Amino acid sequence: MVNRKKALTTAAGALAPKLVELAPGFTSGFIRQALHRAIVGVGPLPGALKAAEKQLKEQKGDVDKAVREVIENHVALASAGGFATNLGGLVTAAVLIPTNVSGLAIIQCRMVAGIAHLRGYDLDDPRTRNAILVCLLGEDRVTRQVKRKKLPAPPMAIATAPTYDATLDKLVASEVAAEMLSRVAGKRLAATVGKRIPVIGGVVGAGSDAWTTFQIGRYAARELLPRTTR
Repeated sequence: MVNRKKALTTAAGALAPKLVELAPGFTSGFIRQALHRAIVGVGPLPGALKAAEKQLKEQKGDVDKAVREVIENHVALASAGGFATNLGGLVTAAVLIPTNVSGLAIIQCRMVAGIAHLRGYDLDDPRTRNAILVCLLGEDRVTRQVKRKKLPAPPMAIATAPTYDATLDKLVASEVAAEMLSRVAGKRLAATVGKRIPVIGGVVGAGSDAWTTFQIGRYAARELLPRTTR
């Protein structure tokens, strides 16, 4: 079991750079576009602010309850999206990877943006937007990257910095793009190489996307402390 896990991890790391070739449009610029769409709305999904305010109204102004609802709703969206885009198995991975990554990026950006809004952060502020993207890396990676000085600080410190540092824009988006592609690589291998049954890929994909989204939501809720009192 340990050897298999190690082999999958190694293979995922090797495959991640190849995914950039499979999804050439998935760059730091794409991540920024995904964040923008998450905030303003895309397709049937209203923007993050509107969705968050709806939850706040339903929870009668209780911000903490609204935050929990925002997380739960997006975990459900991530689960549905993960299942739909992972049914094909390894044979169709090259086609479906861009769809899965882009959809998940929008869902997770929308969730964290909603939490940020409920906690009093200005979604038009570039510092807030960088903080939202950093949350998508997850607590463990953020901690590692801060220690290695690959990132200057955790999300809240970035969001509340005295001044906006434009050099962070590309750095943060590139980190998020690489992390999301790596997650998809590992998920594909675990679902299809390990099980060899295509439909299992859908189940694993749904569970993986939902769990990752839940973890990111909880991290954002802990990290983005209230800035205003409603």
